[in-house]
Amino acid sequence: MTKAKPQTDTVRPLPASSVETWDFEADVVVVGYGIAGVCAAIEAARAGASVLILERTGGWGGAAALAGGFIYLGGGTALQKSLGFDDTVENMTTFLTAALGPGVDTAKIADYCAGSVEHFDWLVDCGVPFKESFWGEPGWEPPHDEGLMYSGGENSAPFLDLAKPAPRGHIPQLADKKIGQRSGGYMLMKPLADTVASLPIDVEYDTRLRRLIVEDDRVIGVLATHFGTPVAVRAKRGVVLATGSFAYDTAMVERYTPKLSGRPGAAIEEHDGIGIRVAQALGAELAHMDASEVAIFGDPQMMARGILVNGRGQRYIPEDTYPGRIGQATLLDNDNQAFLVIDETSLEEALATESATPFFRFPPKWVAESVAELEAEMGLPEQTLQTTIATYNRHAASGSDPVLGKKAEWVRPISTPLACFDLRGFTAGFTLGGLATDLDSRVLHVTGEPIPGLFAAGRATSGLCAGGYVSGASLGDGSFYGRRAGRAAAANNAV
Repeated sequence: MTKAKPQTDTVRPLPASSVETWDFEADVVVVGYGIAGVCAAIEAARAGASVLILERTGGWGGAAALAGGFIYLGGGTALQKSLGFDDTVENMTTFLTAALGPGVDTAKIADYCAGSVEHFDWLVDCGVPFKESFWGEPGWEPPHDEGLMYSGGENSAPFLDLAKPAPRGHIPQLADKKIGQRSGGYMLMKPLADTVASLPIDVEYDTRLRRLIVEDDRVIGVLATHFGTPVAVRAKRGVVLATGSFAYDTAMVERYTPKLSGRPGAAIEEHDGIGIRVAQALGAELAHMDASEVAIFGDPQMMARGILVNGRGQRYIPEDTYPGRIGQATLLDNDNQAFLVIDETSLEEALATESATPFFRFPPKWVAESVAELEAEMGLPEQTLQTTIATYNRHAASGSDPVLGKKAEWVRPISTPLACFDLRGFTAGFTLGGLATDLDSRVLHVTGEPIPGLFAAGRATSGLCAGGYVSGASLGDGSFYGRRAGRAAAANNAV
């Protein structure tokens, strides 16, 4: 074992001179067995490196296995083409640059878009199944096993006029989904885990990262604990951090993303920021630590047919957009205040549609025979909601929404009787910021130079997203740059 039981209650790097015996050794050590880790391990092994995965839980999967499974890909994937959708790398790049900002890493977006088609093919070659079927209705995800869907507001304002809309939400095929338990994310992870099992890759479960081990200025391993016992793991070529976000570290959330503080975490409890903190202790640069994705517990079919107003009775976002954008706008820009106003006819139409999230179809809080009555029951200042609806209806009569740009197919005057759903506080989120990395997934020091021997991918890093979000960005850049991290680590000079 290691000398004198080295401390595990600190994230400061451990000098290699303190290690008496290495308990495990591999060319590439991957910390975390979620989407970024599994892809890193596969590519490192295929590049000829010996690989060891350290996973803190008792099995593979991480947050990815519980996710809806969207992988944001485009530029003309085989699935897009088979379903009749034209897309280009330039078109995808234009959209993502606008949707994921401000402050996006334009080089990383360009790199990701240029490699998107090849990445889709790689996933398919690893056994990830995609059904040649398109789901074109509003929703958080397809209710069945359709393989393609709009998942980022590409076909809504303001992006509709910036880039030609194309659906890029690719979802692995899985029948009998159970949202939040076993959905498309499971069928993304399982074929990749099966690929790992077919390769000379070792896995140690119930092994938790504690510290990085360094020699001079290079990372040469990690100190972990296995059921509380310290173990030293040597990485001859590199360490890949694939440890997830900091959504469940209360102190980090309060420091960097305080509006998420106290909100339900749309992640897993193992996302405690440990990979970020051990790299910080080496001087790693961070990026976009204030960025977060936010889900709103509302039904997209209902939201598209109604209007969303804030605590002042004002509309604030086109209701037919990606619901994650609605969640961000609600929590981050409107004090977590949201009300969905919809008339009886539109509500009945919405409830007659299929939904992957029927649990968001709960009864309204208020019903009224007039807008004035509803406004009073909601406790809004007189004439606020009335003015909002009068303005909306004036333009909706001709099928337009010049205020926010909702598409004509969803624009119709709001009649009476009408109802209101109280969505105040109905949000949850996860963090998007993390370690700054380059295009080879090398972790960058605050000086801008790569930290020798240290790589990272997935939600432990600041990936494609700087502020905005699209469903599939996390699994997309996690898998894409996980692969890049594995290859780069395998190519690193051995110590």
